[in-house]
Order: sequence, then C-alpha cells, then structure tokens
Amino acid sequence: MKKALLIMTIATFAASAQAQEDNFPYNNEQFADIQMLRYKVEGFENLTLRQKTLIYYLSEAALQGRDILWDQNGRYNLRIRRILETIYTNYTGDRTTEDWKAFEVYLKRVWFSNGIHHHYGCEKFEPGFSEKWFRDVLKTITPPDECLHYDMEEILPVIFDPTVMPMRTNQRDGEDLVLTSAGNYYGEGVTQAEAELFYAQRKPADDPCPIMMGYNSRLVKENGVLREKVWREHGLYGQAITKIIENLQQARPYCETERQQRVIDKLIEYYRTGDLRTFDEYSILWLQATEDLVDFVNGFTETYGDPLGMKASWESIVNFKDLEATARTEKLSANAQWFEDHSPVDPRFKKENVKGISAKVITAAILGGDLYPSTAIGINLPNSDWVRRDYGSKSVTIGNLTDAYNKSARGSGMGKEFVIDKETLDLIERYGDLCDDLHTDLHECLGHGSGKLLPGTDPDSLKAYGSAIEEGRADLFGLYYVADPKLVELGLTPNADAYKSQYYTYMQNGLLTQLVRIKPGQNIEEAHMRNRAFIAHWVLEHGKADKVVELVKIKGKTYVRINDYEALRGLFGELLAEVQRIKSEGDYEAARKLVETYGVKVDPAIHREVLERYERLHLSPYKGFINPVYTALRDSNGNIIDVRISYTEGYAEQMLRYSREYNNLPDVN
Repeated sequence: MKKALLIMTIATFAASAQAQEDNFPYNNEQFADIQMLRYKVEGFENLTLRQKTLIYYLSEAALQGRDILWDQNGRYNLRIRRILETIYTNYTGDRTTEDWKAFEVYLKRVWFSNGIHHHYGCEKFEPGFSEKWFRDVLKTITPPDECLHYDMEEILPVIFDPTVMPMRTNQRDGEDLVLTSAGNYYGEGVTQAEAELFYAQRKPADDPCPIMMGYNSRLVKENGVLREKVWREHGLYGQAITKIIENLQQARPYCETERQQRVIDKLIEYYRTGDLRTFDEYSILWLQATEDLVDFVNGFTETYGDPLGMKASWESIVNFKDLEATARTEKLSANAQWFEDHSPVDPRFKKENVKGISAKVITAAILGGDLYPSTAIGINLPNSDWVRRDYGSKSVTIGNLTDAYNKSARGSGMGKEFVIDKETLDLIERYGDLCDDLHTDLHECLGHGSGKLLPGTDPDSLKAYGSAIEEGRADLFGLYYVADPKLVELGLTPNADAYKSQYYTYMQNGLLTQLVRIKPGQNIEEAHMRNRAFIAHWVLEHGKADKVVELVKIKGKTYVRINDYEALRGLFGELLAEVQRIKSEGDYEAARKLVETYGVKVDPAIHREVLERYERLHLSPYKGFINPVYTALRDSNGNIIDVRISYTEGYAEQMLRYSREYNNLPDVN
C-alpha cells in the first residue's frame, strides 16, 4: 500500500536569507516539546465569492470528522478529552500551582496528538501531576454534563498507569503488534495472527484490481468470531460522517467544474456505502480532476497508525493552487517518463509507460483530522497500487506550510550548532529552502509514483515494514535526482552544487538531529524517522571504506562530514535499486533486515550528546499549526455574500471551540 505523506523534518533549520519578510505572526506558544505556528492563506482575499464559499463548506466538512481520529487513536480518548476539558473550563481553584501548570501542559499535549499518546513517538504521555491531585480536583467540579459520571476506576489507570496502553502503535519486532498497540483499529482480544489470517483468506488470488482490504473498518471479535465494523453513514462513526456529507452537499453547487461535482457525489456514495470499490472509483475521479483551482482531501487516507499498515486514519485538507509555484512541479511531472527511464533500479521494476502524473504547489486553507495540528508538507495520492499503475497519481507540495516552517526557523541556532563549518552552512543558507522544496516535489510527484510491483506481488506483503520502506523509496528517489544535471537543465536548480545542501541536511538529520525526537533509552518507532535512519546509516556503513561520509569529533562535538558528494549520490542510487527490488518483489525478510539493522537502534552516547546540545538552544523539535477561522457573511435571505478569514484565535480557544462545535461522536464507539 502506498504511503504518501512526507513529514517536515528537523533538517529544515536554515531559512533562506532571501525569503520575503512580513509581519505575519507565524510563531505562537511553546509547551513541552512543541511549538505552535500559524500559516498564512496568501491570496484568499483575491478568490471569487464562489471559490471562497466552496472553501468555506469544504472546511466545515474537514472539521466535522475531528472526533473520528480521536477515537481511532484510542478507545478512551474522547472520554479523557471531555474530562480534561471539563476540568479546564470549570475549575475554580488555584491556577498558579505547579500541579495546575502541569495539567495545562498535559491537556495541550493531548489536544496536539488527538489523544493520550505522542503524535510521533507513539508513547503514552506521563502526567506531571499526581493521581491524588487529579482525584481531588474532580471532587470540586460541578459537572455541566455527564462526562464526570464515567467509571473513573476504569479510566484513571489509562491516564496514570504507565503499563496500561503504553504505545499507540507498536512496531517492535517479535511482539504481537495488534495486542500491544493502543490504537482502536482492532477490537479487544484480536491478535496479529488472527488479523493477518482474516484478511489473507479474503484476498482473491488473481484480482488485477484488488481493493485495499480492511482500509475502512475496525476488526472486532464477537462471540469468538471476527467481523468488520465498517466506517460509514449508519455504521461505525456514522454520526460524524453524516455531518461531513451534509457539508459536502452544501459545497457541491459551488464547485468550479462538473468533474469536481462528480468527485463529491462519488465520495458521498462511498461514505454512505463503505464500499471500497466505490472508493477506488472516487480515487480515480479525484486524481483526474486537475483543472480546478480549489481542491480537497476528505476521508480515510493514510495507514501509519495501524501497526499492520492496512487501516486508514481519517484526515482532511482544503487548498487552492499556487499558480506561480506550480510551474516548478509541472516541469517534473512533464518529464516523469525521463526520470523513470533513467532511474538506477532494475529495468524489471520500472514502468514502461508512466501515466497520469500530476503535480502542483498548493496553499492550505484548512487542516483536519490526521493533518491537524501536526501536518505534512507534501501529499501523493491515491494509495491503491493498481489505481496508480493504471491511472496515475496526484502530488502536491504545500507551499504556505513550508514557508511558515522556514520563517519560524530563522535565528534558531541549529545551523551553527550542528553544521560542520561555515562553508557548508553558507551553502545551506543559500540553497537549503530551494532544495528542500525540490526534494519534497521529487519525493511526492515522482518517487511515490515510480516503479511497479511484479505480477502476483501482494501490496501488503511487507506488513509492518511497508511504511518505512515506501517512504525510504520515495526519499531515495528524491535524493538521487536532486543532484542530477537534468534539474539544472530544467532550470529547477541554479547550478551543479546546490544539491549538496540537501545531501548534508539529510545525512545530518538521519544520523544526528532527528534524535532530539527520541527519549533516552528508546528505539526509533515512527516510519518516517526509520526511513531516514536506515538510509543515512546504510550509506554511512557502505561508504566507510572510502570515507564517503563520516561522523567526526571536533572539540568534543560530533558532526557529519561529507568527503565525496558524487560517491554519496552513487550510494543513494545503489540503495534505491535495492529498496525498489524489495518493494517490487514483496521481499518481507529483506525489508525487515534493512529496517531493523539500520533504522531502529540508537547509539546512546551520540543520542545523549545531541540531546544536550539541542537543549541549550531552547527549541521545540515538533511544530504544528493553528487553523485560521472562516466566517460566512450572509444577507437577509441567508445567502453567503462574503467569507472573511482571521488569524486571531488562540490554541486553547480553538481546541475548546472545536470540541463544542464538532462534537459528533458518543463517548464509546
């Protein structure tokens, strides 16, 4: 199954000195390991009323599914959120104590992660306040609703006992990944072996257009029998899905083309039936709708949260095309066949005829579900391998989010602390933003769309390692080609040296700086971090004899030194060929060996050093966004006459409002 979200990495620390300055308040509050940002929806005021109204209703549809993700992330999350918010809004005691301050941080972390587990590392949060304090506070609250009548003896261990549901998505080799994951994609008592057998028995042996089995359902055991509870209207999550449908219907009259109306009609049909063949039909219509300025994703999309990589979390993004910046990605998509033909992979795994590759740079208008508050900077969909094979894919780079990241990073000190010398730092400051964007474009537009499975290869054959392998494949494609003279020929890079900025920051991130996201003593669990680690450590080892790249100590600090950029590109190409072979042949054991050998373990001495150096910078390794607020102005007949946008809503204010206005699911689903 295709995994097509590229998460913004900590490597993007050096913003271009040429970037345009403005007075927009990108940076917002910081807490725990998180910094909240705002993103500017540049150009919204210049859209037509029809386009603004379309964005307004699609944005409402994007927010109506919020509770779905909360429940998918853990079956206690909605109850815990409602308890925490009741305390936050009704507590009349002393709000200056250390316990209260710790409670506020805990609630903000839970909001950010859409649940009680870390959004990236997947480990459960440890409250900085005691259970006794929490119980005492509960006794002082006059409950405005029924949430404080929950069975606290059932819920409190979920919050306070570190042995209860310790990991949302467990990826540790050798463990039962389903039983040991707290995510709500499988019912209680379902084992990994049972889930894998359930779906293996239902896959047709010779279907050239297989549905993504289990993609939109929870697998449960009732009276000893396994069955699926499908996410659809009048099914599981039906209350929220009905609200999504209502807003999609209101958006439909404002679509720019009939094709876009058909996209919405087919999506509504899928939401009503839960039929995965209808979902494939919707996906084909969606990827072929390329002429509209306004676009959106709304639905069960990515499978990172499922330890088996099958079931999709709910997410949404509404956007419109950045026409000027899209010229960059269109050059790549127009040359997709050239890139495929010149790839270093075995010809058996190349596409003879690349189809339907479209790419654009977009301006995000709203983020929802698994794209909020933490989000991606690029998207490549649909995920179905056969749809991509026969119809192609649609890729986007989210320009205003990368711009917000870059502007918020100015003056962070990361470059001076972790880049080996001034010459390299100058190179990064000159070309870093440009090459970051190009790597994202190559990753999303061409990397995920490249290559093919051999006939008879099960798209799910790599199981728990599928996400890391797929993200690594797309990253390697981007790394190999960002250094290609073809990019200079196309006018996408200014010279033959610009790519070195990307090579340095990528290797530095994979070997060093992404470790700031890992707690001491822990392994790497998240798929994107694993893919960056296995790439960086593989090339470090395989280039060791020739010292292509090395870790060196200077005045007691560890740095990355790249001695031969051309040879490094060769190593990226060599690994790309192997990763594509693994993907095309469905070689599970090779995938397991590659990821477990190079992408999981952490050197404790280097980890400790990196954490100490990073702590002195007083930075947050994770960033997320506060959404803008859209207000529809109506005439006396209720017709929308304008849509206004504002950026003044605070983080807590927004989270509480969302809980009031988009509270669509019962406590237990």
